[in-house]
This record gives sequence, structure tokens and C-alpha cells, in this order.
Amino acid sequence: MDKREVKKRLVKLRSEIEKYRYAYHVLDKSLISDMALDSLKNELEKLEREHPDLITPDSPTQRVGGAALAKFKKVRHSAAMMSLYDAFSPEDMKDWEKRMEKIFPGQKFDYYAELKMDGLAVALVYEKGKFVLGATRGDGETGEEVTQNLKTIEAIPLNLRRPEEAELKKIGLSAESVKLVFKALDRGRIEARGEAIMTSIVFNKLNEINKKLGKPPFANPRNAAAGSIRQLDSKLTAERKLDCHIYSLMPPLIKGGEGGFSQTHEQEHKLAHALGFKVLKENKFCRNLEETIKFHDHWESRRDNLPFECDGVVAVVNDLSLWPKLGVVGKGPRYMMAYKFAAIQATTKVEDVIWQAGRTGVLTPTAVLTPVRIYGVTVSRATLHNLDEIRRLGLKIGDTVILERAGDVIPKVVQVLPKLRTGSEKEIRVPRQCPMCSGGVEKVQGEVAYRCVNKNCYAVNLRRLAHWTSKNAMDIEGLGPKIIEQLYKEGLVRDASDFYKLTIDDLLPLERFAEKSADNLVKAISEKTQVELARFIYSLGIRHVGEESSLALAKYFGSLEKIKDASLDEINAIYDFGEIMAKSAYQWFHDKNNLQLLARLAAAGVKVKTLKLSAKSAKLAGKIFVLTGSLEKLTRDQAKAKIRELGGEISSSVSQNTDYVVAGAEPGSKLVKARRLGVKILNENEFFELIK
Repeated sequence: MDKREVKKRLVKLRSEIEKYRYAYHVLDKSLISDMALDSLKNELEKLEREHPDLITPDSPTQRVGGAALAKFKKVRHSAAMMSLYDAFSPEDMKDWEKRMEKIFPGQKFDYYAELKMDGLAVALVYEKGKFVLGATRGDGETGEEVTQNLKTIEAIPLNLRRPEEAELKKIGLSAESVKLVFKALDRGRIEARGEAIMTSIVFNKLNEINKKLGKPPFANPRNAAAGSIRQLDSKLTAERKLDCHIYSLMPPLIKGGEGGFSQTHEQEHKLAHALGFKVLKENKFCRNLEETIKFHDHWESRRDNLPFECDGVVAVVNDLSLWPKLGVVGKGPRYMMAYKFAAIQATTKVEDVIWQAGRTGVLTPTAVLTPVRIYGVTVSRATLHNLDEIRRLGLKIGDTVILERAGDVIPKVVQVLPKLRTGSEKEIRVPRQCPMCSGGVEKVQGEVAYRCVNKNCYAVNLRRLAHWTSKNAMDIEGLGPKIIEQLYKEGLVRDASDFYKLTIDDLLPLERFAEKSADNLVKAISEKTQVELARFIYSLGIRHVGEESSLALAKYFGSLEKIKDASLDEINAIYDFGEIMAKSAYQWFHDKNNLQLLARLAAAGVKVKTLKLSAKSAKLAGKIFVLTGSLEKLTRDQAKAKIRELGGEISSSVSQNTDYVVAGAEPGSKLVKARRLGVKILNENEFFELIK
């Protein structure tokens, strides 16, 4: 971008960020996710670093937060409640430490690592040990007094606990510091700061109540907590059952080695706990940056198991005596860094849209994106599903969009930011010709899909053949996409039955095939001539009929012949089969060309076993399971087989009918939905207890 374009982009970014920040911090409304907002802020900060002469005093990067609401009495904080700078990678964390080493050459830093709760920051003031004032963060300098509402939170003591002298010495406080603690409790002032939160369980129950009352649900626990604390009637706040964790004690308690109460941030947490505050037990002292990064990675993979929303780890220089010299730069302290978890959402630009033909001939649009790091991987493409989805989003080529990826979920565009348009964006249109074979394209009647009409479409045939040999289908080892394409180009394979006619002599003349490899492939194919009915149905690649639907067909009819003879009404009667799915299955088994393929497969030696599913135990009878994330002790398929063996059912999506969600490592959005619906969640050990 030239200077003029950069200036225009900066103006638009500042305007949008301020709008979202005002809605979030002042009005308690989330117009976009925190992760998407972070992504816009990162772009703004990057452009301003590259063009410092374009930084303006009113830029979001030059301020701490929004203005305080006028609902409550305003309170000026004893010291600013500052924001934190963000890091997104180990390299960012190492760069942060290097910047501190320039101030303290040769210094070996240790850290106190804290989980970064997503709630509402509050300040609690105690005089002579009694809670006298509670305030929200507001703009960092001035907040709102919400004392009465904070008193309804059970985790906040109305009177500070008076610890025994031995207890304080065990923490590591000196004799002089112990005297100062007691002096402050008797006739001094103590200020604690922490995070008021709403747990996931309370959040889910609150939204269930709102649903029954016809009220709109809260977008997230952070908004729910903020809205609860800002209720004018404290009785309503009490009903919300909020929680609060303390993470710091403000001056005059903490002075960093000059007659203060603590010498380290870890001691500060322990002292807060001794005084009767709730602190996070998961927080941990780390001897160096490597341990801090490990702490972050540990909780990143387990964040969905926490009882509250958590978006990262706060790394704090543990030695308080270093804080004054490290000081504050810009909006936040130099001695703290928020090491964020991998984003579920981020912003990027749609550079182009390409169309591809799938194994059923349906054209699928894919967005080509400016590469962006999201949830631990760099994403440069995202599916757009179909033209109706493009129209629903209002998407154009050149748009800035919010991209989402959660765990095992494929990246998708969830929102367009039209205010960032420049006028050069282009409409997205369905191609008139198949981009793979140049054949004609037609709209499928009654559906949103467009399909290549050429039955000999090169791409369609290759994908259909690759699906047949894939792991969850016939699972033929050694028959990957490249080998299949080679066989197709040589005219050796046109449909699935041709695989079973291949000989060593057919393969030897081909590139990459020696006698041993040719023999191995022929043997691998011959070993997969007998197949269970459900796997066979799935291998056929029937449109709208996936793995679970194939199993449902197999269980309902029991044999291939019965499926071929079934009426549309009979197929439609299968539980969880919709009209479109039933119609697709019926039409496939009544198409002349498909019946001829089945005959060729049988003639080639493929034998389909009649399904015999008899549960060894009725232990899980009638229970519906959803699996998300990866398990350590079993593969996903083994876990599914065990559930079915015990009479349970598998579903691919979470709903009110789901009984259990089994969550392994790096679970996806299914876990988030389960928590929102209040579905019981099992970790791997709990799942094993259930099925053993």
C-alpha cells in the first residue's frame, strides 16, 4: 500500500475499533468477538509501527479504555487500572524478555503465571479490614461505584480475615512486613483488585431461564457478569451468583522491597489468600520463560475444561523490586504480558473466490485469504459452502472478514465488515462452465447447489475414486490420490470396480512402480474385497449420506438387497433421516448406472456382509454421544465402535437430544455448544469409566 492508502486504512480501522470498543466496554454489547477485535487492533498497531508519523492522539492504541457509564457514582482509582500488552507466540514472549534484559543486563527473570479470566475487572477497598468501596474499571482512571452489588458476591469478604503471624511468616513475609499487615488491618487501608466472573454453569442456566422467559440470551459470560454487576437493583445481582478472584494488592501494601508487605508477586497472591480473598489455585510460579510457555501450552489444550472463560495466561515478573525500574510504557506495565491462547477468530481479507467440483459434481466456492494465524495454524483458504451462504454474508471479493476456526472445525467466514470497504470490491458469481472440465453448469432443482452436468468430469471422477479408497470407506492402503490419478490417466481405472481387476502386469510399466510395490498394491486391494454393509454404503459416496447415515441405513435394512428394494417412504422412516437425505439415497439405488456399478463390483469379487449389530450390553441403550477432539487411548473409530457395542448412538452434531459429549485434546466448537446447552461433558478418563 502507498502512503495514501495506508492513511485511509488507518482512518477506517480506528473508526471501527472505537465503535466495537465502546459497545464492549461501555454498553456491554459484543458486536464482534474479542479475538476478531484483537486482530483488527493488531493490524492497526502494525501499520502505526511502520508509519509512526501517522499516529494520532485519538487512536485506540493511545488510550486505555472507554468512558465510565453514568448509571452509578463515579470513583477515581487510587492508581490506574491498566491494560496489558498481548503476545501470541513463544517468539513474542522471548522478544518481551529481551526488552526487559536491556534495562537489567544479565538479569535472570522468574515469573508468576496466572490464568487470564474473561470477566469484569474490579477494585475492592477495605478500611480497618472492612469492605467500604467497590468499583468497576471504567476507563482505567475512573470507574463506577458498585459496592452494594459486589457485596452480593460470596467470594468477596465483607471483613478481611486476620491471619496468624506464623501463617504470614510461612508465606515468606519478614517480621517487619507482618507488623505492617496487622497495622493495615487495624487502622489502615487495603485495596485488592481482581476479576468478577460468571462461571460456565451459571451462564448456561441463566440463558436457559432467559429462553423460557422469551428474553434474548447473553452473548458470553463476560457480558453476563458485566450486566449483572451494573444492575441498579442489587437483588438481581445476587440472583446471578457471580464469582470473584483476586490477582493483586495495591499500594500501600505492595512497595516492592522498600518496607512493603511482599517481595514477590507469588507472595502477593498468597497474602491475598491469607486475608480471605479467593485466588486461582491453577496459577503457578515459573523459574524461567520456558516454564511459563509450558504453563501456557498446558492450559491452552485444557481451557475448555476450566469452569470459566479463559483466553490466555498473564506472565508477571515475580520480583516486585524490579517493577519500578521496568515501569509503564504506553497503555500498560512493562513487567506483565498477556500471552493469549491461539485465536478462534481473526480478521483477514478475501483476495479471490475459486470454485471446485466435488465427487458428486456440486460446485463449492472457496475463499482465498490473506494468510492469517488462527488457533495455532496459518489459514489461507476457507469454505464458503454455496452461493446462498455468500449472499447471506453479503460477501464480496476484497472484503475484510471475520474468520473462525475452533479445534477440529474447518475454517469458515462468519462475518463481513462492510465499513472497511474501499469501493474496489467485486461481486461473486457462479461460473457458467465447470472450472475443472469446462462442462456446463446447472442449478440443482429444489436446492441451493450448482452442479457440473458432465458425467465424465475429470475432477468429479477422481474425487469419487479417492473417496472409495479412503480410510473411512474401503481403506485400501497404497491407493492415494496421486496413484489414483496416475491409474485414471493411463485408462486403467474408470470406476471403483476397475481397482479389483488390476494386475501386476498392469502396474509394472507405470512410473514409481517396481515389482514389489506393484505386488503390494494388488494384495492390498484383494484384502479389501469383503466389507461390512455400512462401510460399503459410505464408500459409494451417495450425496447427503455420510458415515452415520450409512450406518443407519445398514442397521435399518440389514442387507444391500433390501435397501435396493426399499421405497422412498421406507427410507424416509429411518430415525434422523430428512427428506432430502432419504430422496438422495432412494434415487441412487434406483439409478440404472449405479445399479450397473453394483453389478460390476459384485462380478469383480466385492462381497458385502449382512450387518449383524447386537449390543453386548444395554448399558448405553438410547444414549446419544458426540465426540470432539482427539483421544489418547483410542482412535475416534474405536470409540464409536465401543459406544455402539454397548447400545449407544453416535451423532455428528450437538443438540438438546445429546446425552454426552466426549471431549479429547483440542476439542472444537461442539464443546462450546455443549456447554451452552448444558449437555454433560466427559473427559477421556470419565468416558472410560462409563464404558468399562
